[in-house]
Amino acid sequence: MLIKLNFSRTSSLSSSPIIFSLLLLHNNNNKTKKLLRSSSCCSISSSSCSPPPPPQTPLFLRPPIFSATLSDLRTWRHWAQTLASSTFLHLDNGPTSDLLLRELNWLIQDALLNPQTLSAQPPTVHDHRISLSLRADLEHLYLLWKQRIQDRRPFQYVVGCEHWRDLVLSVQEGVLIPRPETELIVDLVGDAILNNNQGLKEGFWADLGTGSGAIAIGIARILGNSGSVIATDLSPVAVQVASFNVQRFNLQDKIEIKQGSWFEPLKELEGELVGLVSNPPYIPSEHISGLQAEVAHEPRLALDGGRNGTSDLLHLCHGAVSMLKPHGFFAFEVPPILQFAIASLFKFLLEYMEIKLKGSFYDLNIVSDFAGIQRFVTGFRAR
Repeated sequence: MLIKLNFSRTSSLSSSPIIFSLLLLHNNNNKTKKLLRSSSCCSISSSSCSPPPPPQTPLFLRPPIFSATLSDLRTWRHWAQTLASSTFLHLDNGPTSDLLLRELNWLIQDALLNPQTLSAQPPTVHDHRISLSLRADLEHLYLLWKQRIQDRRPFQYVVGCEHWRDLVLSVQEGVLIPRPETELIVDLVGDAILNNNQGLKEGFWADLGTGSGAIAIGIARILGNSGSVIATDLSPVAVQVASFNVQRFNLQDKIEIKQGSWFEPLKELEGELVGLVSNPPYIPSEHISGLQAEVAHEPRLALDGGRNGTSDLLHLCHGAVSMLKPHGFFAFEVPPILQFAIASLFKFLLEYMEIKLKGSFYDLNIVSDFAGIQRFVTGFRAR
């Protein structure tokens, strides 16, 4: 089983889908238990939390306090281009040499104050006299590119950011890299507000398992001067990174970041949410070892969906019943399924909500991404 990390520098909703085969356990649906990974819960401002070190500053935001000669930079680029001749497509559907060369150019754009100088003119005997300003020293650039090729460290972790919608978000180890496909959740929220109920603009929205804070930031910008978003994550690293991104986009008055497991930080808002979104872990535990090498660098907490990939999804469905106000909206990202899979997870989820949670929701829908792959389940809380 392969799950692919998208490598697009500029976000695209039509990028290659993440696809894998998922086996559903037909006879054990009624025995599925809620998964609460921890009872810990605290606000980021709470002194009871032991915060991790501050988030790493993305490379493109660092001051250009280093320098190197044009000659040395040309030597580094030639070495990096040679290393980028590797291709990992045949191993685990990993990056091709063409993609790695594009990533090298992106790294140059982020690391050099004036990157165009490196390619503006052919090499000359005077290159050793020309000094260029860098945001990382040359030795560190050698290390970063070596990590990218030899360790298969995701490019987003190498440069410390990901381009998502019209945002550039800080990311680092310990935080799931937001995928282009997930961008559509923000559009689904916008459509729900526009087409169904302008009242959804008022009140509290929740983004559970926020990671980098991408979805929460996208929703907050849609809400404008109305409403607010509470974003939760169990990972203290994710909480720190999400907070950094929220502050960078000056949304700290619109978004509150809380540390805790799923609904635990939201107990005081039971029955009060107007909207609920999540991109939960949904990869079956037994498939984790088969992930693409880049994806294996990401936090397992954000990937592992339990024995059949539904543990967290079912917990979210039950939580939506108790947390949403009448006519409140929800949107969950669900794993795309191969056509030959034993059962459709979407069919299973819809039947679960219609039968096990009978009368709790209406207008349940399956929504495809721009590649035509079924990826989201949406609906509204009944009265």
